[in-house]
Amino acid sequence: MTPRTSTPAPLTAPARPANRYDRMEWAGAFGDLGTLIPFVVAYLGVLGMDPTGVLLAFGASMVACGLHYRTPIPVQPMKAIGAVAALQAAQTAAITPETVHAAALVTGLVWLALGSSGAVTRLARLVPPPVVGGIVLGLGLGFMAEGVRLMHTGWWIAAIGAAGTLALLRSRTVPAMFVLLAFGVLVGAWQRPELLTTLSGTTVELRLPGFALAQLQWDHVLAGAVLLALPQVPLTLGNAVIAISDENNRRFPHAPVTERRIALSTGLMNLFSAAVGGVPQCHGAGGMAGHVAFGARTGGALVILGGLLLVLAIGFGGSVQHLLQLLPPAVLGVFLLFAGVQLARGTLRARPRGQALLVVLVTAAAALWNVALAFVAGWVLWRITRRPEAPDLP
Repeated sequence: MTPRTSTPAPLTAPARPANRYDRMEWAGAFGDLGTLIPFVVAYLGVLGMDPTGVLLAFGASMVACGLHYRTPIPVQPMKAIGAVAALQAAQTAAITPETVHAAALVTGLVWLALGSSGAVTRLARLVPPPVVGGIVLGLGLGFMAEGVRLMHTGWWIAAIGAAGTLALLRSRTVPAMFVLLAFGVLVGAWQRPELLTTLSGTTVELRLPGFALAQLQWDHVLAGAVLLALPQVPLTLGNAVIAISDENNRRFPHAPVTERRIALSTGLMNLFSAAVGGVPQCHGAGGMAGHVAFGARTGGALVILGGLLLVLAIGFGGSVQHLLQLLPPAVLGVFLLFAGVQLARGTLRARPRGQALLVVLVTAAAALWNVALAFVAGWVLWRITRRPEAPDLP
């Protein structure tokens, strides 16, 4: 097996199908909530970030990506940055909302530089297919493990939600996602009636974010770069640039993307997020699996979800945190479980053998712990174990 090559740009761009906005796109729009909601709740609850800026950045990025790519290219919070920010915010004064804004700014500049210079394409060519497959498989297994952990908070809730979702997953008449969402809201209202009381008093309150970059100081930029942004770069390259490009081109060969385009859109949406008070964002391969698992087949799903987030950000910013808490963790676990299964199936369908299988399994195992480490370990193992090419005959 030869090292992978970046997806070449076609001489004539293929005609991309129009976005759809039917009930399956609506259902698929909510397929990535298991990743989005926990991180947004952490940013709002632990760091005290302004929900208007956070949701407006996500909403605008989703609408732009849905209209531009016309496939379910997801927009997600960067997981490593989100986890570190939430964990260390209670332990050190160095992590503040301004630090997170600075991390988004540095992230945007890094990926704009890598994309515009073409360096990301050269980096992607060095990564063999089994390493990408291993990262995707590891992410899928990680999603499933996290889903099971969340489901453990309410097994009977999770069991009913998973059984109903499985029964309706192939239905084109009754989208499984709508049933799962309705079930989650009903359970959340039963478990926490005080949230319904709070939400019943919600009124429209038009709000726009301020210019967050005006509040940044050099210590914010330094802390955001060193503690948050730069350690995320290898993870983003493996999962949110290379893996998502491969995943999109495998599922939607009629609408191919290149690593360079993904890097550029990652840079642009992070610069916008930093300006309006949002958080670092990426295009995670797991997000596409979640959207597709519940019915999305075009960028319409992203436009739908992004539009709803924009309405929440501008009109209901003060009630967002209570609304997001309405879905029980056990139901969010069902989202993650099905997204993880969908993601892992893509690698397993390729049926890697021999050396490739070894690299896939080792990379996947490492990815359960750290994607950046898995990226390096898989590449080193591939270089060590690959067979030398036969010399050319005279």
